[in-house]
Amino acid sequence: MAQRTLKIGVSARIYHPGPNSIGIQSRTLQYLEQSVAHWVMSRDVLVLMVPTVDREGIIHRSNIRLSDYAKHLDGLVLQGGSDIAPESYGEAPLKPEWTGDRVRDVYEMELLHEFVEAGKPVLGICRGLQLINVALGGTLYQDISSQMQSALVHHSDEEYDRNLHCIVIEPESGLARLYPDAHTVRVNSIHHQSIKTLGRDLVVEAYGESDRVIEAIRLRGRKYVLGVQWHPEFLRPGDATVLDPTPILDEFLAAVRKHS
Repeated sequence: MAQRTLKIGVSARIYHPGPNSIGIQSRTLQYLEQSVAHWVMSRDVLVLMVPTVDREGIIHRSNIRLSDYAKHLDGLVLQGGSDIAPESYGEAPLKPEWTGDRVRDVYEMELLHEFVEAGKPVLGICRGLQLINVALGGTLYQDISSQMQSALVHHSDEEYDRNLHCIVIEPESGLARLYPDAHTVRVNSIHHQSIKTLGRDLVVEAYGESDRVIEAIRLRGRKYVLGVQWHPEFLRPGDATVLDPTPILDEFLAAVRKHS
C-alpha cells in the first residue's frame, strides 16, 4: 500500500523594504531559499511555504490562523536567514546592524508553538535552532567574535557555505544514534550569533570542537524538535569530507510519518 504524501511547511523569510526601495522591492516580500526546499523535496514530499497572517492589512484574511497550518501540515522546517532580534530574548542590540527581525521572530515563535502543541515534528536550521532556543526561554550571543573569546570564524562572506569547521557529537545523543561511527565531523558555518543560555527542556547534541559553540539541540520528551546550527541542505550526500545530511532529513521525515 502506497504511503500518503507528506506535506511539510517551511517558514518564510521576510524582506522588509527600505525607505528608498522602488518597484517590487518597495513591497514586503515573503520567500524561501531554494536549497532548503529542494533538500526536503528530495524525499518525494510536498513543500509549502507558510506565510505570515496579517490581520491589519488591506485584504481581509478571514479566520485563517497559523494554527490552521499546524492542523493541516505534517511537519515544519524553520529555515535560516536574518538574526534573531535581541529584544526577543530581553536584550538591546549592541550594534545597529544586529537589530535582527522582530516581526519574523514573533511569527515563527507562534508557528513553532502551534506545531509543537499539535504534536507535529519541527526541524530548525541555523536561525531555526536559535529561534527554538529563544522561544523556549534561552538567550543568544549577539556576535560570537566579539562576545566569545578564542572563538572560530563562524561566518565568512567570502567563503559562505564553504566555511567549514569541526564539531563534536555528544555520545548517546540522538545525533550519535544517527551517526554511530562519527564523533568529530565537519560542517559548514554561516552564522555570527549562537546560543548563550539554553532554553528549557533542551539538551545539547553537538558543539564546536575548539570553541564549544553549541551546534545542535533537541527537545527532551516525546515531541520531536531538533535544531542544527549548520545548513545540512548545503552539504553534499556522499562527500566524505563533511557530515552526510541525509540521516537528519530521514529521521525528521520518519518522525513526521510516525505522527501523521
